[in-house]
Amino acid sequence: MKTQYILDYIDNLELRQVIHKQLNKGESGNRLDRALAIGSSGLDYVEKEEQTAVENCKRVIKNAIICWNYLYLTQRLIDTENATQRRALIEKIKASSANAWDHIMIHGEIDFSDSQLEDSQHFAFESMHDIDILLSS
Repeated sequence: MKTQYILDYIDNLELRQVIHKQLNKGESGNRLDRALAIGSSGLDYVEKEEQTAVENCKRVIKNAIICWNYLYLTQRLIDTENATQRRALIEKIKASSANAWDHIMIHGEIDFSDSQLEDSQHFAFESMHDIDILLSS
């Protein structure tokens, strides 16, 4: 089976492209992990509880970035009035990954105050309570 797979991989350009696309998506997640590490090797946290806390925090941040990307893409689809442009955007979304993070300021101060919850995309919430409701649903 392994030999057949290797031969298929060598012989089939489309299969190689699909595999490389998926590998690139995975590598994007790995780059985000490294960016979130802020220069730490991960060995600084010797206690199991500390390691778990760090990994959980990174997971929350990654999920927040992916959630933001889906919210943004959804808003772009809603705002697109031309059917041809909408189809092109859908195809681009299908071919891409919501794991992208280059547009996110990883290292900096983030303000979660109510006055800062409305952004340029008009994803406005009345309060942190509204976000808690959104996240729990």
